[in-house]
Amino acid sequence: MKVVITLEQRFIRTPDGRIWTQGQFPYSFYLQYLKVFKKVSVIARVLDVERLPSGMIQANGKNVSFIPLPCYIGPLRFLLNFWKIRRIIKKSVNKEDAFILRISSNIASQLESILRKRGYPYGVEFVGDPDLGFSPGTMKHLLRPLFRWIFIRHAKRQSENAVAVSYVTQEYLQRKYPCPNYSIGVSDVQLTKEDFILEPRIYLPFFSSLKIVNVGSFEQLYKGQDVLIDALDLCIKNGLDIYLYLVGDGKNRKLMERKVQDLQLQDRVIFLGQLADVKEVQEVLDQCDLFVLPSRAEALPRSIIEAMARGLPCIGTNIGGIPELISPEFLVPPNDARALALKIEETLYSPLKTSKASEENLEKAKEFTNEVLLEKRIEFYKSIKNSTVLI
Repeated sequence: MKVVITLEQRFIRTPDGRIWTQGQFPYSFYLQYLKVFKKVSVIARVLDVERLPSGMIQANGKNVSFIPLPCYIGPLRFLLNFWKIRRIIKKSVNKEDAFILRISSNIASQLESILRKRGYPYGVEFVGDPDLGFSPGTMKHLLRPLFRWIFIRHAKRQSENAVAVSYVTQEYLQRKYPCPNYSIGVSDVQLTKEDFILEPRIYLPFFSSLKIVNVGSFEQLYKGQDVLIDALDLCIKNGLDIYLYLVGDGKNRKLMERKVQDLQLQDRVIFLGQLADVKEVQEVLDQCDLFVLPSRAEALPRSIIEAMARGLPCIGTNIGGIPELISPEFLVPPNDARALALKIEETLYSPLKTSKASEENLEKAKEFTNEVLLEKRIEFYKSIKNSTVLI
């Protein structure tokens, strides 16, 4: 049996027909599905290019193919391509296949409406909260409140009608978007033994400069990089010798670079862009003292879990599933640069507390290894496969 999966990630295709990605969802990601299904077909946006940019990883391969959609960006482009997208998705629906919607997602919503009309079962992988994803400050668009209402409504309906739902959180998403049928809480993080440091870090009183790091896309300001830059400015004004490393890229990067210039922090903020692979990200994490993610919208952030695996103390906001990962003493409200600055100073000036956080985070991250999570994922996939066979 083949499983059809929806993804919001944008991919590229070279003239030889191979599909490529910059970091997320490489071919290895789909191997977990192939443990239950014979083939995987991915519905996603794909851009045709003549030459392969550097740092790309192949996404398709043996038993993994793609159903390419127009590579639109933004609501207007989606509407302009709506009927073409609809036709392509409609052609991809066969009664013999299983379907998994990764939500919240425009693409998933289009597929779900077709499946619902035909009475075909589907499963849901709930990886993001539309309530937070379209909350104030996450994007600048006049229709943001409308998008929020629509996507929340879709997400509730999709989880209510799914034969099975896999939530990346243990409690948070389950409370907001319940499923009356089979459900399970299992993160989509994929950590191997090689992703972990062997021993927690030991922090001593700081007498030299400090380095904090943030990993996240600049496509929208979900990750709160603007708040983090403001907090850094406050820390420096309070006498902290500190540097910020920003990993990621997207349309708002130039806006953040201008903000850094306006605050005259060019020597203190280092934009590293999108790094080619996990190892490069880990090298940056290993060189830094503290991971900070002041998100406005999250379900269960992989970047925090990956930082925990490198023994980094982590500061985050008290939203979404972040409190499931971080103890309350390392949480701050979203959109509060002053509270964040105080928390950064408090953490870095408390070596005993910071050392303890490194130990606790390393232990917590072990709950997210492939060995621990794969069995739960396979159970979820089997429930969808069995429901499909019954129709």
